[in-house]
Amino acid sequence: MHGTALYDTIGLRALEAAAARHLGNDGAELMRRAGAAAWRHLLQHWPRALRVVVVCGPGNNGGDGYVLASHAHRAGRPVTVVQWQPPRTALAQQACRDYQHAGGVVVPFEGVLPDADLLVDALFGIGLSRRFDEPTLALIDAINQHPAPVFALDVPSGVDADRGGTPSRAVVAARTLQFIAPHLGLYTGAALNHAGVLETDTLEIPPEPYEGIAPAAEWLQAPALRRWLASRRRDSHKGQYGRVLCIGGELGSGGALILAAEAALRGGAGLVEAATRAVHVPALLARRPEVMARAVESAEDLAPLLARADVIALGPGLGTGDWGAELFYAALAARKPGVLDADGLNLLAERPRPLPRSWVLTPHPGEAGRLLGISPAEVQADRPAAARALVEAHQAAVVLKGAGTIVAAPGALPRVVGAGNPGMAVGGMGDLLTGVIAALLAQGLSAFDAASCGALLHAAAGDIAAGEGGERGLLPADLLPALRRLANPRGAH
Repeated sequence: MHGTALYDTIGLRALEAAAARHLGNDGAELMRRAGAAAWRHLLQHWPRALRVVVVCGPGNNGGDGYVLASHAHRAGRPVTVVQWQPPRTALAQQACRDYQHAGGVVVPFEGVLPDADLLVDALFGIGLSRRFDEPTLALIDAINQHPAPVFALDVPSGVDADRGGTPSRAVVAARTLQFIAPHLGLYTGAALNHAGVLETDTLEIPPEPYEGIAPAAEWLQAPALRRWLASRRRDSHKGQYGRVLCIGGELGSGGALILAAEAALRGGAGLVEAATRAVHVPALLARRPEVMARAVESAEDLAPLLARADVIALGPGLGTGDWGAELFYAALAARKPGVLDADGLNLLAERPRPLPRSWVLTPHPGEAGRLLGISPAEVQADRPAAARALVEAHQAAVVLKGAGTIVAAPGALPRVVGAGNPGMAVGGMGDLLTGVIAALLAQGLSAFDAASCGALLHAAAGDIAAGEGGERGLLPADLLPALRRLANPRGAH
């Protein structure tokens, strides 16, 4: 594994148990370490926060908060613990007693939180998946409406650390410090609106307790591109880097196919052909003469192009009418590797059929919902499960797009893309991604690796483009220079 290992709640509970055994079955020591780590983090990022309010829940997450409060009290900071409910676990009860015996102040929540320079959320930890009752929601709202920044311990309360969703309202934190290992659910979906800046403290746990406990996913950042994008041989020729056939561009949607074809070139394909309606051919040639543009009105016209293609990019601007459906069937019947996006996915949802080997599906939540027969909200409520279900249903690599894009494939550890930004929420971005992944397939990457590398390359290019001019108003074509730059990472070998 070259990225960061992400764990689900089952894995995290196993890690906690293994770590406690390593410490002589001393769970209290783990809590002391967590509270001390949180105190160090507070001092590092909010050194001038004198008035600290710690909101403690009844479980061990609350116990971590009591330990942090004890450190603040000993340091002479005016600290108050707002106790939502009395501690219920033995460890939390002991941490609360230690804090109170030292003179620490504990008050109940009565609708309003005290004035503070910093709020610490130690209300609920991992494993929470239920909806909150009205009194708990009132406390969550009070935290979010308070003018002080919020520092969340392990997970922002209300965020599902497995699924990335928020069963009801959730704390919005400026920073979240995860303990022992990173949590899968905090890196995708709605959780990204709540966690703020994510950091992890391993609590000085050595490598041994991690052995034999499988992560739930791998988190990828831009430096991981080097593992797939090797430098080319000096005696390279275009035939070594594949011929991509982009199919789509129904009347009125020619731009989608143009973007996909241009992205395939910028992604490194040796040759790119585009099969589209005749009316779009002049515009495509004017925009990108390197693309071999072909007017296609029927499956018969498409047949020779399919015969010489190495990889198919199917769907951008395809439409779901008779023309699009005819090309869709013909493309899948060619049994070539490919990428299915946009209207190709909609046609698959309407007319389910087995896919050839080495295909990649790239749905956004709405398309994923249509493929699975559920709502987009249900997809977003549990993005990892939706990605798994798509893989199981279609036996293909899947790129579930959105904040914290998830890439999954049969028999593989899923990958979460740690790049991208809200400026990429604009029409045409998915067409670029289709072309990039198709180019990587054509260059010999497996479907899973092409999907992973392509999604990361696309998202990282979006970050570069947004950094140059801002997120709002970002256009797909703005990514093309960065795509080329990132496709040639320094240090690739």
